[in-house]
Amino acid sequence: MSTNLETSELSREKKIIRTSIVGIVANAFLAAFKAVIGIMTNSIAIVLDAVNNISDAGSSLITIIGTKLAGKEPDKKHPFGYGRIEYLSAMVISVIVLYAGITSFVESVKKMIHPETPEYTTVSLIIVGVAVVVKIILGRYVKSVGVKVNSNSLINSGEDATLDSIISASTLVAAIIFMIFGLSLEAWLGAVISVVIIKSGFEMLKETISQILGEQNDPELAKNIKQTVTSFPDVHGAYDLVLNNYGPDAWNGSIHIEVPDTHSADKLDQLIRDIQTAVYAKHNVILTAVGVYSENTKDKECIEVRKKVHDIVFSHEYVRQMHGFYMVKDKKTLRFDIVISFDAKDRKAVYNEVIADVQNAFPDYQLRTAMDTDFAEE
Repeated sequence: MSTNLETSELSREKKIIRTSIVGIVANAFLAAFKAVIGIMTNSIAIVLDAVNNISDAGSSLITIIGTKLAGKEPDKKHPFGYGRIEYLSAMVISVIVLYAGITSFVESVKKMIHPETPEYTTVSLIIVGVAVVVKIILGRYVKSVGVKVNSNSLINSGEDATLDSIISASTLVAAIIFMIFGLSLEAWLGAVISVVIIKSGFEMLKETISQILGEQNDPELAKNIKQTVTSFPDVHGAYDLVLNNYGPDAWNGSIHIEVPDTHSADKLDQLIRDIQTAVYAKHNVILTAVGVYSENTKDKECIEVRKKVHDIVFSHEYVRQMHGFYMVKDKKTLRFDIVISFDAKDRKAVYNEVIADVQNAFPDYQLRTAMDTDFAEE
């Protein structure tokens, strides 16, 4: 199982690096051609487009470096590995895109104030047209690989390449308009495109920072893990799933299971180990901890009390779950946890109301409760 995972990670790394190398080579050639054409035709738009290609080549290089560093083995200082470096490399690419957009906008404004007359030729326009096609193909290819291997760096690079194809196409349109009507729109077009690039850079940066900060559990992944856990006959419920992301496709976490109060320690130990193995095999998620809630199964009165408490709890709006219920008759205690939705204005107030109602219904009992969070709430 471990060998299969290592092989998969190695294959992913190779795909990212191979795709990035393709991006570097393609952008280097495009930058060289555009720089020559831009200087020959005195076109600021084409020169800026060439600079943009150089930044794209740099982005691909950053992706390679980030992927290699992220693949380092865990050590004493970073026992969860270096996978999050990929998020940092994606953030750097976002900043490059943002910088390219701002620089392009400044240069376009300068050309509005001090316009220069471009000198286009048919050959130069054909080369720019070819560059548009190449960039469209490159953008789709890089982004599609990024989606397949779950690499934000490649996805961002692919989106950037697609934006570049729009820039080149706009430059081509502006050149044709100038040749036919003698009207130079380069600077104005460059300003509009720059705003689009800046907006895209901000969106990429925002998404990457959100991932670094830590987002909610993937609802689909959380649902599938819980289904796997509850597929074991002795598990009557799976709750409190917490997933921690340490890079693309690198997850570990914890969960609570509800089992009959008749289970012995050795039976629980075997069940927990079986659950951890199954979740890792099916979802590539390491469950570092599996907590246990015991369920009353030997006393009918306890089962009836559970139903009554359940009805009281769910009579309140914003309650999503009640779990971990257990009644100890001789010690007069009721213990359970409830999950309050984030949609509630004041989750703590809702929780206090629920507990107060349960306490009123069972005044002779001591309540031991907790307010939990559903980390996959949609």
